[in-house]
Amino acid sequence: MSRIAQAIRGAMLLDFVGAFWLALKYYMRPKFTVNYPFEKGPLSPRFRGEHALRRYPNGEERCIACKLCEAVCPAQAITIEAEPREDGSRRTTKYDIDMTKCIYCGFCQEACPVDAIVEGPNFEFATETREELFYDKARLLENGDRWEREIAKNLELDAPYR
Repeated sequence: MSRIAQAIRGAMLLDFVGAFWLALKYYMRPKFTVNYPFEKGPLSPRFRGEHALRRYPNGEERCIACKLCEAVCPAQAITIEAEPREDGSRRTTKYDIDMTKCIYCGFCQEACPVDAIVEGPNFEFATETREELFYDKARLLENGDRWEREIAKNLELDAPYR
């Protein structure tokens, strides 16, 4: 066997020993993987998940039908219809979001002057049919009621940066 072949074999052996040592080192450390869905990692307060319409503490809808969210949506996923009420204020009669078009940019949330439309903390909203991804006003208000505590906490945590 030539000296070059011996040098190559020696280098390969050193590479193998080094790689084996590295594998053993990481084998003994705690694992980085998360056992999803039983364990979930932390979410940022700025996370953009499933949309929700919020209410005031007295139960009245926050949306004032300014239609800024509809105008700013780059995917044109939001459709709003509104009419004036007896007391002179405007409220929405129809508020639809086509989640198949939504790109989760957060512009609707940023444009809203009263924090009515938000992207909540829920990221697990898989559906079996496409029609289930067309959210109407009732579904959005239901999401807001369900996630209000977490949404309010996230908005409070994010407030210094807005």
